[in-house]
Amino acid sequence: MLARRHLEVCVFSHLAAELRSGDVAVAGSDSYADLGAQLMSWEECAPLAAQFCEQAGIPTEAGELVAFYRRELDTTAARVDGGYPANTDLVLEEGRPVLKRRRGADRRPSALGLEQAIHQRLPERSLLDILTRAAYLTGWYSHLGPASGSDPKIRGDALGRYVLTAYAYGANLGAAEVARHMRGQVSAHELYTAGKVHKCSADVINAFTMLDVAGVWGDGQIVAVDGSQVDTWENNLLAESHIRYGGYGGLAMRFVSDSYIALFSHFVPCGAWEAVYIIDGLLRNDSDVQPDTIHADTQGQSLPVFGLAALLGFELLPRIRNWHDLNFYRPSPATLYQHIDSLFGDNAIDWELIERHWIDLLRTSISIREGRVSSVTLLRWLGNHSHKNRLYRAFRELGRVIRTITLLRFLSEPGLREKITAITNKAEAFHGYAEWLRQRVLGDERSPSVLAGHRLPSVKASKTPIGGHPRPLGLDLL
Repeated sequence: MLARRHLEVCVFSHLAAELRSGDVAVAGSDSYADLGAQLMSWEECAPLAAQFCEQAGIPTEAGELVAFYRRELDTTAARVDGGYPANTDLVLEEGRPVLKRRRGADRRPSALGLEQAIHQRLPERSLLDILTRAAYLTGWYSHLGPASGSDPKIRGDALGRYVLTAYAYGANLGAAEVARHMRGQVSAHELYTAGKVHKCSADVINAFTMLDVAGVWGDGQIVAVDGSQVDTWENNLLAESHIRYGGYGGLAMRFVSDSYIALFSHFVPCGAWEAVYIIDGLLRNDSDVQPDTIHADTQGQSLPVFGLAALLGFELLPRIRNWHDLNFYRPSPATLYQHIDSLFGDNAIDWELIERHWIDLLRTSISIREGRVSSVTLLRWLGNHSHKNRLYRAFRELGRVIRTITLLRFLSEPGLREKITAITNKAEAFHGYAEWLRQRVLGDERSPSVLAGHRLPSVKASKTPIGGHPRPLGLDLL
């Protein structure tokens, strides 16, 4: 009457789904701990609520918040409906929105001439020479050093050691691999940094933003987040094979500013949903450049992420694949539109749900901002559908409001579409640059290694090219 193995499969499948959504917790666990126990209490959050909401640009009271977003959705939908006759790019075919392709602008002859002149005048520089000069000019190496804090204890030239350390971790070779190629000139222990590379990177970013050329590209308030697959060794805790990328490796998540500099980088498994790491990367950015607008692709968005980003004061404007298949939500079931009514169907926002759980939303957002709970852990739970998790349902409902507003703007504002395409192309161009730079560092049959025959200050480099060894992770810091 009962197949035991079938019952076990059902029980453990259900348990796995409940653990992923946070409906079941494991006592003493990190990844699957009880979320409610990690969040700050309302007594702790109440004194911080006013300042937090002011920074995010939203009301503090639940009723005012609902009225604020309802008015925003009403205004945006009415504007798009009224402007539909003049919107020559948007066509509704059987109730589905279709945007006509716009022809991109050609590069001007002056831009092509400038590019050619730069290539002619820009001399070729060694990567290690660039690192050494940047260290001298910005002083990023001040974050490194022995645990005792005494630089004189470093054998030989301290600056040379710091440059080699940045190279080891910037190229993701690691201390042990670089030390092996240095043939006894330096040990892996001497190159260990204990996670201080991001502090050094913040100094370089701050110095870069002071350059005149950085202001020509952008003001740093916009960032594009994208992941790029990187081949790795199979014997790696973060590496895995994934059908989407057709190879074995990991995912380099990069946060690229509109001024063409990476504010933060993170290495994640290929199977991870990129949207989970978006908020975490922005909160862990230690530089003076603090963007408030996020651009990503389809992997960088979900309904809970839209909601959480809005509460934390970030505007999420992703480039979504198959966006015309997504649901639009009405402000109320009785709201009708003359031209774009077919976009919405029978979907309407449940404002009562948002108002009822506003305290839970606020507690969660403040706890993330104060570092009491990781946004990665939270979004892993919120990224899995749950009928019982009230926090998931509240974030999802708020995300429906924000995403509907974003999609309506996307349909009606050609300038916004062009901006989204431009900044996401910058992130993809940075991936190409990092890949080119990584090949220059590692070397292969077509490109020589930059370490071969190179000498650091007071440190003799190995003459053995790195190119003969398996390719490690991507070059992020450099």
